[in-house]
Amino acid sequence: MKLWGGRFRESESKLMEEFNASLSFDKILYVEDITGSIAHVKMLSKCGIISEEECICIIKGLEGILDDIKLGKLEISGDYEDIHSFVETNLINRIGDAGKKLHTARSRNDQVALDMKMYAKKVSMNIIKCIDTLMDTLKKKGEENHYIMPGYTHMQRAQVVTFTHHMLAYYSMLKRDKNRIENAIENLNESPLGCCALAGTTYNTDREFTAKELGFCKPVDNFLDGVSDRDYIIELLSDFSICMMHLSRLSEELIMWSTKEFSFIEMHDKFSTGSSIMPQKKNPDAAELIRGKTGRVYGSLVAMLTIMKALPLAYDKDMQEDKEQFFDAADTLEMCLMVMDGMISTMKVKEKSMKEAVKGGFLNATDVADYLAKKGIPFRDAHKISGEIVIYCEENKKCIEEMAIEEFKQFNPIFETDIYDFIDYNEILKKGNKSLM
Repeated sequence: MKLWGGRFRESESKLMEEFNASLSFDKILYVEDITGSIAHVKMLSKCGIISEEECICIIKGLEGILDDIKLGKLEISGDYEDIHSFVETNLINRIGDAGKKLHTARSRNDQVALDMKMYAKKVSMNIIKCIDTLMDTLKKKGEENHYIMPGYTHMQRAQVVTFTHHMLAYYSMLKRDKNRIENAIENLNESPLGCCALAGTTYNTDREFTAKELGFCKPVDNFLDGVSDRDYIIELLSDFSICMMHLSRLSEELIMWSTKEFSFIEMHDKFSTGSSIMPQKKNPDAAELIRGKTGRVYGSLVAMLTIMKALPLAYDKDMQEDKEQFFDAADTLEMCLMVMDGMISTMKVKEKSMKEAVKGGFLNATDVADYLAKKGIPFRDAHKISGEIVIYCEENKKCIEEMAIEEFKQFNPIFETDIYDFIDYNEILKKGNKSLM
């Protein structure tokens, strides 16, 4: 059964039916569709639009459909246009003519908008839980491995930091991601139910009731906007994309750190794969897949921006394309967050390799310049002297802290033995920035 057709002289072509159908992907909305319908039916009864007996009968029918789907007794398939026609047709088959009153004072336009908002809110809250879990894991892994390591700029060793501090940088990124998604949930938390096709209904309905029943803060203010708004999907896809960008940056570092060239970490076997030809290989495929799937989520965002960029008010069928984009992006992000959590929680951090990288990188050269500046030498001159010391150390194959005081004095007599405490890496961390500790 179609939810339309009375105005048509000829039936839809099979090609058009296939082209128009969305059941294959919008079936995921069955919980939201049935939940929204139950709230709508309660409102119809409350307002005297249908009888209490009809309300009870319809709700029982809808709850039966929901239970049967969850138990695997009812498969969401068949020659239906979408999840909405699937539910309504099955309802009518179960309870008869009372089921035909389900759609009173409602359009598929506000029904679709409602289902998507409810689903978007649900999956976004699930993603927030995954972010929270990963944040806890990053913090724990950092605290368990409080080792010095090189901090980089331009992919060159720059200054000494701690592994703890490095992990907490991503903690901060994820905290912002969480805040953005929470803000998006707050922005979308208005119910479109009752907007109908685009201009409301002649029935005396109670939109405040259905909004409260479904956990929204209020009904939308404008009917035209209510059925055609997809800003919340674009906003969430943007938030998801930023979060994926952060995961991709972390993935890139994990990939580099796991190479023999860096050897800062070792990936656990559970999150690595091997080579079909080279038996020595242990590939960081989990991190590489996250890095690759980032482009997939970006693509969903760009697709949605393109879909919406020239649509006149109110609803247009182009908007059906929102679902696959959003479903895929949300699923991808949630999976990537869980995989990243697994990688971080199981990886081994190599203290010795990171410490050796610090010693070989002249990461206390800036502190030599700061030492001279504190002794009264202009910083630009101090910078030059420190650079000359680095050249000297390179030529003599030694670290700055290995220089004798006589060697320091060759560059400037102001150097004293207190230079050694000043350029000790642990002391640098203590005096430079407490948060690095």
